[in-house]
Amino acid sequence: MTKDSGTHGRLIAIGDVHGHEAALRSILKLIEPTYQDTIVTLGDYVNRGPDSSGVIDCLLDLGELCELIPILGNHDEMLLDARKDRYALDRFLASGGDKTLLSYGSQSLNAVPNTHWEFLESCQDLYATGRFAFTHANLCRYTPFPQQQSSILRWTGIDEMEICNHESGKIAVVGHSAGDQIRDFGTCICIDTGCGFGGLLTAYEPASKKAWQVTEVGEAVR
Repeated sequence: MTKDSGTHGRLIAIGDVHGHEAALRSILKLIEPTYQDTIVTLGDYVNRGPDSSGVIDCLLDLGELCELIPILGNHDEMLLDARKDRYALDRFLASGGDKTLLSYGSQSLNAVPNTHWEFLESCQDLYATGRFAFTHANLCRYTPFPQQQSSILRWTGIDEMEICNHESGKIAVVGHSAGDQIRDFGTCICIDTGCGFGGLLTAYEPASKKAWQVTEVGEAVR
């Protein structure tokens, strides 16, 4: 049996967090993860919100409580790329990275601890189970999972190409494209509900279609 069935615990995805530690900690209290559960975080841990550093600390703690599968988002990729050259750094800062660095108490990338770099470097492109495939933004319908391009996985929203209907038959669970509600297209489910844009943070169990939502300041939404 796979984790999809719930036999060995729940399989839950969490959408784009964008530096909102209070929202992340609040939604985890609602979920109450156990060591049997698998939590797939869909990326964009940093930028825009007030505490990107706290978000990564929270995820490091979460990895001690359950099986954590962190996916790399485009904003996380920008932070990693910012180490390469001034142009990449400028792009990162212009995309909300200034708030990320402030959460480390500095305007220098040197303030980011090695444990946080190691976490970001360990993030996956996608995660596939028996019935579902999780990634940050999208999937190319005809491309095998190991050969998917990062430009589609992290940068191409569901409104920028056809809704994913992957040849594997797996249902895609994605974030990246902010909306005011969960959007279920049958072959693809987008759970980015606008955290970082004044919206909500969503956690979603695709097997049962159960959802948890909180505001950016951590207030539960019933």
